Amino acid sequence: MSDEKAEPPKLKSEESAALSNGEVGEDASSSVAEAGGDSSCTAAAAAASGSGSAATSSSSLTQAEKILVDMMRRQALPSGGGSSDLPGRGDDQRRGKGKKGSEEERIAHKFWDTQPMQGGESGASSSEDGDAASQQHCPIVPNKKNEELRQEPYNMPKGFEWADVDILDESQRKEVYDLLAQNYVEDDDCMFRFDYSPEFLIWALTPPEFKPAFHLGVRSSKSGRLMAFITGVPATVRAYEEGVPMVEINFLCVHKKLRSKRLAPVLIKEITRRVNHTGVFQAVYTAGVVLPVPVGTCQYFHRSLDPRKLVEIGFSRLHPRMTMARMQKLYKLPAETTTTNLRPMAPDDVPGAHKILVEYLKKFKLAVLFTEEEFAHWLLPREGVVNSYVASDPDTGAITDLCSFYHLPSTIIGNPKHSKLRAAYSFYNVATSVSLVELMRDCLVLAKRESQDVFNALNLMENGEFLEELKFGPGDGKLHYYLYNWACPEMESKDVGIVLL
Repeated sequence: MSDEKAEPPKLKSEESAALSNGEVGEDASSSVAEAGGDSSCTAAAAAASGSGSAATSSSSLTQAEKILVDMMRRQALPSGGGSSDLPGRGDDQRRGKGKKGSEEERIAHKFWDTQPMQGGESGASSSEDGDAASQQHCPIVPNKKNEELRQEPYNMPKGFEWADVDILDESQRKEVYDLLAQNYVEDDDCMFRFDYSPEFLIWALTPPEFKPAFHLGVRSSKSGRLMAFITGVPATVRAYEEGVPMVEINFLCVHKKLRSKRLAPVLIKEITRRVNHTGVFQAVYTAGVVLPVPVGTCQYFHRSLDPRKLVEIGFSRLHPRMTMARMQKLYKLPAETTTTNLRPMAPDDVPGAHKILVEYLKKFKLAVLFTEEEFAHWLLPREGVVNSYVASDPDTGAITDLCSFYHLPSTIIGNPKHSKLRAAYSFYNVATSVSLVELMRDCLVLAKRESQDVFNALNLMENGEFLEELKFGPGDGKLHYYLYNWACPEMESKDVGIVLL
């Protein structure tokens, strides 16, 4: 970033200690999820900058904006978006900290280089002929028989024990919520804190065929308090041509006080062991940092929906010669949608909407092969969690278009007027009767009606068609996609067809 006066938050002392101890992103929410990386859902996105220009450069971000961007990078760390901020190669170059950054990067890669990932040590030497790394569309390390796998759980440090977490139990769900709220993704200046609602956690962790054993916790042997957490959910993922059973791992989080216990690698190994015992050996995950080696990289873009509020909370700022009235006019949206018959998706719409999404995802090199049941779980509207809308042909009734977004708010700390920053994240969108620009303009209108303050989107799939036209500004963060124990060629962002939470 070129604005030296508004540098992103520095690592906390305990985070630096975690790095020096080799703890790779203990809270990394998305990447680990899938068998070891940053998985799933990570999600994240750079929140909107309400600046006067439609495309805001990183140098024009306010301190508050940079804090949220940094938080969103952390959210998609290699094991589930946590508090530890691991710099990627691009960060080293932007911050001018080449030597220090390279050392931190080396430490961060220490664990991942031992995992079966493209470019890692394990990946480079995983076959007898030493040529596994050059093979494509196959496991890096061959799948194993059950009797060849470790049968016993990995050892916990003294004073801690493994515990399955029942996310459907209200009291245990509250424990997870509290752990994430206090230890998962936060900024050093205590301005914003991600707020995963209990309803969001149920949605994210209980898709069809979910396994309670993949909701793995670590408790204090003395108090029974939940001190760490990691999860995995099943998905069939197509990388190029072949569909492969995988797991998406998310919400890797370790209590701040335990950052010196090196729990993150143990959590990753144990969730991998449990997944392997179900016959699954691959995973897909995301990370905001560069690990060995991304299969694709996407960038976050953001679109202001409530410029006044974003300025009032210090998230955006008025630039010279830009008045509040002009800013509001710049980002003003139509009062009504224009797509014919666009309405909230209902259960009866699932077969038709599932059909057009499955067909649409065939365009991309990396995509989830949704069953109809899985589609219904992820896309049917849930208040405050996910919104989906469909349009149908007025003559035949066939579903023609689909747009959707999920909710990930942040608590605003210390602001006398506002307590919540409401962010919508683009999910899956298919346009056949109208242009994608028209459909997504309607999606922005619908998000605004849901009182969202900012709308975030990655430049994956065909999103590039509407980002500039609809006044999205580029965020400062990148999201890297990884496949665990699966080799395939790298791809461009437009070839990526997966949105992980």
